[in-house]
Amino acid sequence: MHAENMQCIPYEVAKKLVGAVMEEEHLHEANRRVLTVYGTNDQEICWFDAEDIFAEMADSEGGIPKNDEDMKAKAVELVLHQIPKWAVEDLLRKMGM
Repeated sequence: MHAENMQCIPYEVAKKLVGAVMEEEHLHEANRRVLTVYGTNDQEICWFDAEDIFAEMADSEGGIPKNDEDMKAKAVELVLHQIPKWAVEDLLRKMGM
């Protein structure tokens, strides 16, 4: 599901809620990678298909950065703009937002 099909939280809020974005193996599908989003409380928030994020990065950036650190940073930026509101409603309530 892409950001235009769901309500996402603002980028600035995502930066406060997200503690890490980790590239991991899909639990049920071999050779598939996901970007799992964890909150600052180390709780899993949601995940994104890594191929989808990298394809979106290639489209928006004119290609995928060759440097691994740049690629990871750009992937995290894309993810932070696409955190679904439904995934963090409990965290938002706890923060009084």
